[in-house]
Amino acid sequence: MSDSSPVPAAAPVLDVWCELQCPDCRSALADLGALRARYGDRLELRLRHFPLEKHKHAFAAAQAAEEAFEQGRGWEYVEAVLGRVEELDRKGEPFLVEVAGELGLDADEFDTALIDGRHILIVDADQAEGKAIGVTGTPTYVIGGERLDGGKSQEGLRERIEEIADRLLAEGA
Repeated sequence: MSDSSPVPAAAPVLDVWCELQCPDCRSALADLGALRARYGDRLELRLRHFPLEKHKHAFAAAQAAEEAFEQGRGWEYVEAVLGRVEELDRKGEPFLVEVAGELGLDADEFDTALIDGRHILIVDADQAEGKAIGVTGTPTYVIGGERLDGGKSQEGLRERIEEIADRLLAEGA
């Protein structure tokens, strides 16, 4: 028996090259929230890690974010850490575990993940891919093959992302 129902089009993907110790990425949270509210599951938002050398705790924060995704609350964790960048600056890795506990995640597992490095390969792969496509700062967005750099200014980026997402959705319909 064959199924002749149409195959649903895959949702367009918005890769968000981000760093959890970056004040500019914190500024981008409102735009990401607006995009999630507007598109829901019609647009797939993917966090891509691009820890910058100038931020001492960025690499650990990227690994912690991966653990949060593993535990099912990745974006909530990302938003909580970005919302308190100054605390991450001051407290370092213990802050990452603290936030996990505040969100009801398994904080002991976060601590272990930061020690055993189980998410290092994901972070390394994201960073290498980012460098390969020309990412130099955060936040940087990639949608529909177009790279949009938000590290200098967020102005107009959400509108540009919406234009591209709307076009991609219309083409897939």
